[in-house]
Amino acid sequence: MEQKTYIFIGRSGCGKGTQIDLLSEKLKEKNPDIGINYVSTGGDLREFWKEDSYTHKLSKEIVDNGGLQPEFLVIYLWGKDLVKDMNGNEHLIFDGTPRRLNEAEVLNSAIKFYQRKNPTVVYMNVSREWSTERLLGRGRSDDDAEQIKKRLDWFDKDVIPAIEYLKNDPLYNFVDINGEQTIEQVQAEIIEKIQL
Repeated sequence: MEQKTYIFIGRSGCGKGTQIDLLSEKLKEKNPDIGINYVSTGGDLREFWKEDSYTHKLSKEIVDNGGLQPEFLVIYLWGKDLVKDMNGNEHLIFDGTPRRLNEAEVLNSAIKFYQRKNPTVVYMNVSREWSTERLLGRGRSDDDAEQIKKRLDWFDKDVIPAIEYLKNDPLYNFVDINGEQTIEQVQAEIIEKIQL
């Protein structure tokens, strides 16, 4: 089995994390000799905010005000993960990247640099309404109606152009997944469309 590259992208609450976990298990079952490099922008940022430097404080202020992190910082975090963790014998899974068009362009350069063949974009497609209902149902402190609206607005404004960029680049296998199904149905659709 060749090393696979998957870029999971979708609105907040679409179930990316759950589907990545399920896919990772399938990949491990198929070939336990190939590792998995999981690059999570959200996870990287949450770890980053635990630090206490000037940069960390400025970044935390942005998130506390419901803003979107600057591109240089997000690219630095996932770029650092790649430089540190890539060994040439792993599947590569991105979670929540890219978030803007120019980040998609930088990600494209990383995919080419690491000579990743047949990268697949898994677009977890859910409506704003479905996403809002799901996020409100989680009951997290950062999931109030105003914060959710901000996140969904920036998805429409910033992330959709990045998705279109990847969708229209012949380098990528782009799969559009109906995320408004049960976990099992979503997983089955993903497995079928990525031909795992």
